[in-house]
Amino acid sequence: MINALAAAKAYAATQKTAGIEPGMGGGDVAGVGGGFADLLKSAMTDAISASKHAETQMAAQVAGRAELVDVVTAISAAEASLETVMAVRDQVISAYQEIMRMPI
Repeated sequence: MINALAAAKAYAATQKTAGIEPGMGGGDVAGVGGGFADLLKSAMTDAISASKHAETQMAAQVAGRAELVDVVTAISAAEASLETVMAVRDQVISAYQEIMRMPI
């Protein structure tokens, strides 16, 4: 279940991905990043790259080429990216369900 802190972090990460300064009143997101689809694509790309980086760090640590701190940091970054994607997904599903409940 998503809590308020996770939602706020997801919102800030989404603003950062769109190139908007978090907490500065937003702006025209469509003019900055090209639209909602590009925003989602960027968030998914960031999450995938963070996961791949974490996997690479784990393999390097097992082989003795990386420090444990680097592995933990990479895993934490991947977890934060995944939580952001899940929070955005939950909000999109919630918005869809709200639209489906609207009377015609």
